[in-house]
Amino acid sequence: MDIYKRLEELGLAVPELPKPVASYEPAVIYNGLIYSAGQTGTVKQKLVHTGKLGREVTIEEGKESARLSLLNCLSELEHVLGDLNRIERFVKMTGFVASAPGFVNQPEVVEGASALLLDIFGDRGAHARSAIGVAELPYNAPVEIELTAAIRSFD
Repeated sequence: MDIYKRLEELGLAVPELPKPVASYEPAVIYNGLIYSAGQTGTVKQKLVHTGKLGREVTIEEGKESARLSLLNCLSELEHVLGDLNRIERFVKMTGFVASAPGFVNQPEVVEGASALLLDIFGDRGAHARSAIGVAELPYNAPVEIELTAAIRSFD
């Protein structure tokens, strides 16, 4: 399955690469794996939602933020790989959820990104996952996602 055709079928596209706000690489290849930097739910460098889950941000808004974060991670992977079809399979997703005290539904929020990854990549999108509640994320983002994937060939 061609990933770009699948994205088109889903009415999606890989967004423009988010500009790094510090000294880091968008993604790094090492020993046949590619690691994305963490990404938040921005569109054209602007957060779509801000705040904490369980206070300013609803679960549905958190899921949307997770999906946008995932697409931004795919942009990073594409930037380094040149072609998302080089991804053999996803290995791990780590999701960080800015959580108000008492909010315990981090897995439900990160599921927004997990489900989209499976929709796009099919079986290659199956992955291990952590959904971690945190006190704060950069720029008051509600969600940050990181990806690790195995690639077919590497330099």
